[in-house]
Amino acid sequence: MLKSCYKIGIKEAGCDEAGRGCLSGPVYAAAVVLPARYKHPLLNDSKQIMEPRRYELREEIEEKAVDWAVGVVTVEEIDEINILNASFLAMHRAVEGLKKVPAHLLIDGNRFNPYPGIPHTCIIGGDGLYFSIAAASILAKTYRDDFMKELHEDFPQYLWDRNKGYATRAHREAIKEYGATKWHRKSFNLFDKQLELEF
Repeated sequence: MLKSCYKIGIKEAGCDEAGRGCLSGPVYAAAVVLPARYKHPLLNDSKQIMEPRRYELREEIEEKAVDWAVGVVTVEEIDEINILNASFLAMHRAVEGLKKVPAHLLIDGNRFNPYPGIPHTCIIGGDGLYFSIAAASILAKTYRDDFMKELHEDFPQYLWDRNKGYATRAHREAIKEYGATKWHRKSFNLFDKQLELEF
């Protein structure tokens, strides 16, 4: 069972991102404030949960959370400021979207650009340790997946409904055959070494 809070008695927002390692699409992040002592036996890191259950948990989170918001950083912004800064910016935008300012941020990972006026704690593997970060991982992942499924309708050859923009072999092969779209991150290496040699 994950932990309900990091600091007792204050309003904490768990933050996590999705899509950092993808070749295409925006990066999404979420910030979630859960009720004190909130628990759920199935809530965990989104990577540990099958897709249908993620969407069930999203409904639970949106219904039970004290506050939640999602932030998005575009492909163009990723290419301009790099993916690490884009991940931090997406979290900042999620925090900005909260109705009330939290007293503390719990950040999944080991680094973060401080959000003005709000202290934070970075927690490696936090999405598997704290409910609020796990909830943020679920929202970020499902909202990004929804977006990639919509893009798939216009670009079915890249199989974004399945790979969600991640660097699968089929995705790289499609880039080799059809070229990159405006949704591909130009600052990323879109080809693995073998495909790049054959291109």
